[in-house]
Amino acid sequence: GAGMRLPLALALAWLALAAAAQSPLQRRVLRDVLDYFHGRSNVQFFFKEQAVEGVVEREDPSGTFVQLRVSLVQTACGKRAPRRHNCRTVENRRKPTCLACYKFDNSNDPKVLDKYHNCGPSHHLAVKEIKHRDEAECRAVEEAGKASPDGLYLPGMFAFSKGLPA
Repeated sequence: GAGMRLPLALALAWLALAAAAQSPLQRRVLRDVLDYFHGRSNVQFFFKEQAVEGVVEREDPSGTFVQLRVSLVQTACGKRAPRRHNCRTVENRRKPTCLACYKFDNSNDPKVLDKYHNCGPSHHLAVKEIKHRDEAECRAVEEAGKASPDGLYLPGMFAFSKGLPA
């Protein structure tokens, strides 16, 4: 009856809010990470995001750095399934986690300056050595596009600097 309408409307409003809470860049990262994950040869099924955590979005003069962890859950669909929105999730299957760090430039249509992803079982990503490597990689990604101390920065310049006379 009429009494059932409100909770559903509220639930939908909450879902809309949750989606809106992600910035356009975060949504881009999320899509990219899912593509990356499904592109791996050992992944046979379609996975969907279950939770997005640890979101960092920082701006500096060189652009915007976005970092997030996404927990994925396996569905009953193959990864090439055409209609993915109605794939039921398979409980008690592996739930991988992906860490993603992206640096976008400041243009109106932001380009990716650098990125890093690591996907694996969540307990695997929690291992100290792996965490340290991930943090170092993400710091390097965040530095992408920042000017060097002498103010000269050209993409790819460092690649040629060895051949230049001092």
